[in-house]
Amino acid sequence: MSRAIDTVYHMLDAGNWPSVQRSGLLSAARLMHAAGEAPSARREYRPEQKRLASGALIRNQKPMPPTALARCLKDGLAPEDWYELLNSKVFFWLDAERLNRQRQACKAAPQVVLVVDAAKMLAKHGRAAAVSPINTGNAMRAAAPRNRTTFVPYAHWVEAGWKHESISRAAIRPSSHRPVELTVDDAVPDILEFVTRVMPLPAGKSL
Repeated sequence: MSRAIDTVYHMLDAGNWPSVQRSGLLSAARLMHAAGEAPSARREYRPEQKRLASGALIRNQKPMPPTALARCLKDGLAPEDWYELLNSKVFFWLDAERLNRQRQACKAAPQVVLVVDAAKMLAKHGRAAAVSPINTGNAMRAAAPRNRTTFVPYAHWVEAGWKHESISRAAIRPSSHRPVELTVDDAVPDILEFVTRVMPLPAGKSL
């Protein structure tokens, strides 16, 4: 079975696009550090989007409030550990349908979608990449259990599917289960090298 990932998508607030053109895609943690935020901010829940002193906008975490998140975290993780982990990564969708759900959640705010040549990006950043089998930023409804191994290193996934994922009392996922997210640790400063299309999404428009 081929586990190649050819194309991924990243959506950003249109106001962040000039910064991405200058510095590439930076994780929320990198953006907060650059704006002078205290390190503790990376472990805090954001019920609303936040405009940093630098002008960068970081998204809210409404779909994973602490109480709901605590119910699906396993193996000793606390909600603040999960917020810190997610803030340390740059996220890409593998499925345009999921991206459009995120677009709907952004309501009227203009967005920009980057269509990315994943194979080319992974050839350079694969050591810092991981895949996840779930939407790790959503803890509502019947949320899937998760821990740090939910982020399976890309090379391990290519070689052995989801065998690296280890959650207490959970069966190994079938190898046919496709990833939901691709992540890269910290930053992709050269993201424009891998972008094949830039798609502005004004209010009311989806991909």
